[in-house]
Amino acid sequence: MIVAKSGLRSSVRAIIAPDGNQISAAEGEPVTLVLADEVDVSRGDMLVDPASRPFVSDQFQAHLIWFDANPMLPGRSYLLRTETDSVSATVTVLKHQLNVDSFVREPAKLLQMNEVGVCNIMTQRPIVFDAYKENRSTGNFIIVDRVSSATVGAGMIDFPLRRADNVHWQALDVDKAARSALKNQKPAVLWLTGLSGSGKSTIANALEALLHTCGKHTYLLDGDNVRHGLNRDLGFTAVDRVENIRRVAEVAKLMADAGLIVICSFISPFRDERRMARELMGEGEFIEIFVDTPLDECARRDPKGLYKKAFAGNIANFTGVSSPYEAPENPELHLKTMGQEPARLALQIEEFLRSRMEEK
Repeated sequence: MIVAKSGLRSSVRAIIAPDGNQISAAEGEPVTLVLADEVDVSRGDMLVDPASRPFVSDQFQAHLIWFDANPMLPGRSYLLRTETDSVSATVTVLKHQLNVDSFVREPAKLLQMNEVGVCNIMTQRPIVFDAYKENRSTGNFIIVDRVSSATVGAGMIDFPLRRADNVHWQALDVDKAARSALKNQKPAVLWLTGLSGSGKSTIANALEALLHTCGKHTYLLDGDNVRHGLNRDLGFTAVDRVENIRRVAEVAKLMADAGLIVICSFISPFRDERRMARELMGEGEFIEIFVDTPLDECARRDPKGLYKKAFAGNIANFTGVSSPYEAPENPELHLKTMGQEPARLALQIEEFLRSRMEEK
């Protein structure tokens, strides 16, 4: 017998049922298995025949059927549940949609309700599975929305992706703690979110200048600036917005690993993507800052003339006008900007950061 996830061999020494020991157990029968060896068996593991090993991987191709009225967006974090496990997962690539009438492959960027697509899925950690055509029980999964806990999709696993077995994390001698100690600071990701024109970039710029005068090592990631390089290939559809924040969050994680205080100024309209960014960071590193400015005031300021174009119908998918903004529910810092100078708000963030770091 093999413990699938770890690959360790063992055998069953005893089968204990409510009425005592027995020599066998049938499907669905509650029993306790005592192994002959001290093997770590945890949630998500399977005990399998050595000749019928399942796959163990964190990336695979699958056919996905979407149930929810809200579309499936590649890059968004969902919960994936198999017969034996539950794990955070993301659709990394939607290869194509299948026309359910003609079975023709059609290009698609998202899946709407009742649509079927073929996609690559990445899980937060390796899971144990079989191809659906080989084993329906261990080759199927459901997708659960992380906010509503509703089942929004179901899938059938085709095969693991080979590249997942070829890429390994490289151990490094210099770690985050060493880099932070050299800078005499603790890394943090200050995530400023709010409507266009709310004052995020102005506050972020003032904050970085303030931290710089205090001798802190910082870097400012601004929404417009990254679209000139890293994200120049992305537009403003819901799918592109999700990917925009995913990339930025990964960059912020690397910068925090370098020991920096990272200031991120992005509309980042969706709670799911801000939650994803938070979960990437170390414990207590992510600080969500809601730059709260009423829509009417943002439109009055209109520093780039975007609201005028959006209200005239000349800009599609404009946050607050033709695309939703999901305000933070429990941000670490809530800045109400009306009647406040950007420099004062920046000082408020610096004071919050300093007190938070002193607590640790």
